[in-house]
Amino acid sequence: MEPKQALRHVTHEVENQPPPLRDTNLYETDRCLMDAVARGGVAWHEETLRAFGALVGSARVIALGHDANRFTPILHTHDRFGHRIDEVEFHPSWHALMKLAMEHRVHCLPWTEQRPGSHVARAALAFMLNQAESGVCCPMAMTFASLPALRHQPDVAAEWEPRITRADYDPRYEPAAGKTAATIGMAMTEKQGGSDVRANATRAEPAGPGGPGAEYRLTGHKWFCSAPMSDAFLTLAYAKGGLSCFLVPRWRPDGSRNAILIQRLKDKLGNRSNASSEIEYHGATAMLIGEEGRGVATIIEMVHHTRLDAAVSAAGIMRQALTQAVFHARHRSAFQKRLADQPLMRQVLADLAIECEAATTLVMRLARAFDEAPGDPAQRAFARIATAIAKYWVCKRAPGLVYEALECHGGGYVEESIMPRLYREAPVNSIWEGCGNVMCLDILRALAKDPDSAAALVAELDSVQGADAVLDKTAAAVRTALTGGSVGEADARRVAEQAALALQGAILVREGDPAVAAAFVRVRLGDSPSHAYGALPQGIDPTPLLDRVSTAA
Repeated sequence: MEPKQALRHVTHEVENQPPPLRDTNLYETDRCLMDAVARGGVAWHEETLRAFGALVGSARVIALGHDANRFTPILHTHDRFGHRIDEVEFHPSWHALMKLAMEHRVHCLPWTEQRPGSHVARAALAFMLNQAESGVCCPMAMTFASLPALRHQPDVAAEWEPRITRADYDPRYEPAAGKTAATIGMAMTEKQGGSDVRANATRAEPAGPGGPGAEYRLTGHKWFCSAPMSDAFLTLAYAKGGLSCFLVPRWRPDGSRNAILIQRLKDKLGNRSNASSEIEYHGATAMLIGEEGRGVATIIEMVHHTRLDAAVSAAGIMRQALTQAVFHARHRSAFQKRLADQPLMRQVLADLAIECEAATTLVMRLARAFDEAPGDPAQRAFARIATAIAKYWVCKRAPGLVYEALECHGGGYVEESIMPRLYREAPVNSIWEGCGNVMCLDILRALAKDPDSAAALVAELDSVQGADAVLDKTAAAVRTALTGGSVGEADARRVAEQAALALQGAILVREGDPAVAAAFVRVRLGDSPSHAYGALPQGIDPTPLLDRVSTAA
């Protein structure tokens, strides 16, 4: 018998395909981010940011993100003997990403580094982590944001703060007292109320005399519990004194499992590596945080910080989508010319770059306000209203930008690419922590209850008055709307959009790259704004805009 012959009929050579984008430093290749970090005074953390940028852009971490989304969490409600266990099983890739994030203190940096720029440094870390995998950013955000709320109850904070500020990751399912580190989740939403948490039905009964820090028993359901593997959850329930905030640990003080039943995991459009769940409290042990009836005022401290993270996450996703699109265009040819050299594609990519820089500059300016807020009432007032504006606008802009970047690929509409994952991730930050309408209502609430917020925002716009006539016109309209006292609910989206654009323009003109600032003001604030990416007015040169988008691998 003759030996088998090797297959010799080769149909084609693989050519004109971009190489994989990996082993690139997400910090050193992002001039906009580096500039924002420099303005935030974070030289003390620069070396760590560079190292983290190389790590999250590495082939290894890219593979971890892919696997964490491919092998999604599995809920085990019972063991094989029929005992209730309510445990969520994660793929090793998830645990590796959580370890990476917590060892770099993405969950706690401002609370462990009491120095200028710590919020900016942490925002830069979260911005880059989102480009590798957004799922782990949810438990990072909630653990980070829980501390301001917990500090409303000093005795509870004294117990939990050391656990949630350690640069370690401990995935073991056992009481937090015996672990090297802990994470915090959140459970507020119920079926009948959604964002209207005052419609909640969960009830809290004191286990003894009651009062701040005391034990209660919670009974009810939560339609959305984020990160159910967490060691404790901040939640809302009605006590005798009204809607109140509680910390619900996974384990009771006696070492038994708390009565938190995970009914099912959500089958989500995106953010699939991260477990989200429906739960029930069956007389679950909880500690009251603050006074009875002050639940919203207490937990809003957490929400304020998670909204910052939502905006940062959206901006990070936008940056990764832009990088992927530019990299593809620089390595792919059509009609005898590289895509990146073709006029129409250059217009599209330049427009995406403008939007991405505007988003990055805004969220990093907001992080700087969080740094300055404790000692500066004006910055505290600015952060109050600018958080709602940034959360509304940046999160709204992310899905459209990712779609346009996906279209730049053509063949990127396949699951081997990161682009479908980014496309699914993009909408979630607009929904979490208050959807668009809720953000607009929050802006109105700030204007009505905190006049200093409007004054701080106007001051930000006035800081560049006279620098650009087009920007001055938009700023004047925003100033009139904010100080005129006539903005109603029906006008809130229009005013929020106008304020966001004016704010982005002002920050770019004052702090950003001159070419990007000039292009942004003309394209987004001019008399004939485009409704599609790439329809730039004549006279805008894409070259300096695209030169800032490094994709060096």
